[in-house]
Parts: sequence; C-alpha cells; structure tokens
Amino acid sequence: MTAYLLRRLVLALVTIFLVATIAFALGRATGEPAALLLPDSATADDVAALNSTLGFDRPLLVQYLATLGGIVVGDFGDSYRLREPALGLVLERLPATFELALWSFVIGFALALVVALLIQLTGSRALRAIANWCGALRQSVPDFFFGLLLVLVFAVMLGVLPSLGRTSPESLVLPVLTLTTGQFVMYLRLLDAALSEQAGLDYVRTAFAQGRRREAILVTQMLPNALLPVLGMAGLNLGGLLGGTVVVEVVFAWPGLGQLLTDAVSQRDFPIVQAGLLFVALMFIVVNTLVDMLVFRIDPRTAAA
Repeated sequence: MTAYLLRRLVLALVTIFLVATIAFALGRATGEPAALLLPDSATADDVAALNSTLGFDRPLLVQYLATLGGIVVGDFGDSYRLREPALGLVLERLPATFELALWSFVIGFALALVVALLIQLTGSRALRAIANWCGALRQSVPDFFFGLLLVLVFAVMLGVLPSLGRTSPESLVLPVLTLTTGQFVMYLRLLDAALSEQAGLDYVRTAFAQGRRREAILVTQMLPNALLPVLGMAGLNLGGLLGGTVVVEVVFAWPGLGQLLTDAVSQRDFPIVQAGLLFVALMFIVVNTLVDMLVFRIDPRTAAA
C-alpha cells in the first residue's frame, strides 16, 4: 500500500504540473486581458499600461516560471476583476459545488443500487425494460435542457420550488434532480450488468444449491463482487462532478466553482482560472485515490494491478 500511495503521489504531482502548464499556455493563447477589463473609452496606451502592470509585457518564460513559483507557495495572485486573492475566491465557492455534487452522487448511486437489487430479487424483465427505457430517454436530453424543463414545470408553472440561487434547502432540489437523474441511469446500467454477470458464476449456483436465501446471496456475496468495477467508475464520475457541474450551475445560477470559472474564462481572469483548474484536478486525484483505497479494502488483490 505504501508503494502504491507513493506512485499516486508522483502521478498527482505530474498531473498538477501538466494542468498548470496547459492552463498557462491556453490562457496566454487567448490574448491579454486589459482590453476586457477597461471601459470602451480606454485608449491603446491605457490598455498597454494595464497589461504592463499585470506583468504581460514580460517574456513568456518569465511569466511561466513566476506562475509555477506562485503555485508552489499557494499564491495564485489576485483576481484581475475582483481585486481579491484568487485562491480565496475559489475556496469560497467550493462548499456550494461540493454540496451540489455530493448530494447528486449519493442520491443517484443509492437509487440505482435499490433499483438494481429489486431487478435481481424479482427477476422482472418488465422492471428492467422500464428502467432502461427511462434511462435512454433521460440520457437523450442534455442536462441544460432538462434543467430548463424542470424550471418551467416546478418553478414557473407550479411555483413550488425556487429556480435560481442558493437561498434555502429547497434551492437544491432542481439542480440535484437534474444531475441525479443522469447519475442514476449510468449507475443502474453498471450495477445491473455487474450483478447479472455474478449471477451466472459457479459460487452463486453453489450457494443456491445449498439452499441459501436469494436475498442473503445477493447482499452478502454478489453485491460486494459486483461493486468493485462500479466503484472505480463511480470515483471517476464523482471527480468529474466536482469540477464539471458548470452547465447546471449556470442554468440555476448556483454560486459554485463552475460558475466562477465560466465568468473568469470569459473575462480572461487568469489567476482564478489557474486556481480553479488546479483545485478541480486536485479534487479529482483525491477522490479517485480514496475510491481505489476503498476497493483495495474490499479486495486486496487489486493492489497488484
């Protein structure tokens, strides 16, 4: 386990370095930000003076090394627009993103697990067909459009739920429902396929031949084995959720990291973009490492892989 963690640490450092490098390169490729920060009445001299103040008149290599040095000490600089430390702004938005992503993940995975177990317990082809049909229908609708439909029905027509902001627990319902339905579909298919595969193995047939109850076999033997491949995918998906709720946050005006990054990219606010992307990469790495350790606890043989 120690050697595994050391390998993951090295890979994490390499990943963060590559993310920082790509963010720097793509950011500088879009041009200098002064023209967007100044009013339309600003002259060319004003634009040049602001770019010089922000350090964009220095050689790219000097800017790049300064950016890496700041990352090492945790200094991403101040936001060009808000005049506040970029790291502080990112940390301020993280709780909202964590709240949205974690609720969506937990509810989606739990619902998928319940339905998958019901399918296996009942052996109902109708239930499986209905679940798969509903899943295909949901996946055919993009998240942003599905979110808008929910707003139209529950906020505009019925007026029972708020549609914008993070003002109350009810504000979570529509954005979480948007993300949860998509998560539910994916996890249900993975769990159902994994459990169906386990059902055909020798140890399951032997357990049935011994007269053990179907419920006990399913929960104590089939489910732990079926969860191993699903947990790996769940880790990847949760890491993506923590940094990939941008569309849903914009639709519902959710004050999370995704909306902050969207605004920063449109304004070329590079300190916020770099701080946000590095935190997304770091969250992705941490979540997947924790999931891999959980899988190892379930089956130590996975450490060899």
